[in-house]
Amino acid sequence: MPQAPSVKGFFDEPTNTITYIVSDPSSKRAAIVDPVLDYDPASGVAESHSIDAILAEATREGLKIDWVLETHAHADHLSAVQIVKAATGAKIGIGEHIDEVQKLFKPVFAADDVKANGAGFDHLFKDGERFKIGEIEGEAIYTPGHTPADVAYKIGDAVFVGDTLFMPDYGTARADFPGGDAHALYRSIRRILSLPPQTRLFMCHDYKAPGRDVYAWETTVAEERAKNVQIKDGVSEEEFVAGREKRDKELDAPRLLLPSIQVNIRGGKFPPPRSDGARFLSIPVKFKGAAARAG
Repeated sequence: MPQAPSVKGFFDEPTNTITYIVSDPSSKRAAIVDPVLDYDPASGVAESHSIDAILAEATREGLKIDWVLETHAHADHLSAVQIVKAATGAKIGIGEHIDEVQKLFKPVFAADDVKANGAGFDHLFKDGERFKIGEIEGEAIYTPGHTPADVAYKIGDAVFVGDTLFMPDYGTARADFPGGDAHALYRSIRRILSLPPQTRLFMCHDYKAPGRDVYAWETTVAEERAKNVQIKDGVSEEEFVAGREKRDKELDAPRLLLPSIQVNIRGGKFPPPRSDGARFLSIPVKFKGAAARAG
């Protein structure tokens, strides 16, 4: 059985996101996975109190942060990877297919500064690439479907699944974003669920399934295979895709979709400032009905 890292999750209720500190207890080397930048779209204010609290916890534990790992370019929160890097010197890692997402969204936001080659990140993980957190071995697992660039990180006996799986009573991530594919998501999840049954799985999000009153974000391969309401053992790819695509048609866009994508494809950086130092995010407008005639 692989070594067991220490894992501590920090739940951000405004975005339903869990950020993790994963560490090697013997060496005190660590990584932070999927950190959240606090952002209020009504006022345009970005703050760092959430990630500051996580960094303070790492300091109290005597941890040295070597990596800050992104599972994908998130569409529901802005990333705080740059704050982690500035505070700790950690390298920012993401999957090598991030260039595909950059290419998709660069023209949407007229983001001429974005070089669609993975720029903005320090390391682009290939599928199966190994790395270390102290003495504990890590591995990047390519898990496309939610986006074309998702990766999960297997660190010892723990897997940080990003936006693939949710808790067994909630199901799986959506697959209707540009470049998403429910067939690919099914195959990615089945790959994760082929790991040993006792493997710990850590979710990136939780929304409380109906009938559950508390947030939860840790489960196992065995539990997902036995109980996941959308993709448990016995559910075929065709059945999953039909259910997933039907469900996706009913979902609203994430509240922070437009600001998140602009920041996250830049590796956690905002668009370049104007000559006066002010920074702006773009909001593309789509006209429908009478608004199209008025516009």
